[in-house]
Amino acid sequence: MRGMIALLVGLLAYAGMLFLSKMLFAQGIETQGMRLLVSLSPMLPAAFICGVIIWQIRHLDEMQRKLQFEALALAVAGTALITFGYGFLEGAGFPKLSMFVVLPLISTIWFIGVMLGRLRFR
Repeated sequence: MRGMIALLVGLLAYAGMLFLSKMLFAQGIETQGMRLLVSLSPMLPAAFICGVIIWQIRHLDEMQRKLQFEALALAVAGTALITFGYGFLEGAGFPKLSMFVVLPLISTIWFIGVMLGRLRFR
């Protein structure tokens, strides 16, 4: 439960920093250095969220760690296949995708892997 609360805090902080950075950009930032800092500011809570996930995995029992590891391996392999395949399609004229699609893609496949693993390890 403590990990879920920490994750929620991180997600709320991320949303807040994202909103704040957009507000600051709307007001206009003149220096390049400040634009970079404001643009990257949501990465601070994102790094915290990554730390929470790692902490959560370290506190799982061996069976749950195995399930998470296999799901993560599936997510990495699946994301690699999808993104590389789409890269070839971009060469054939498909629209270019933003790097922002990678994290939701890997997260979705990770979630699917966990659900499949739970069915398998019942």
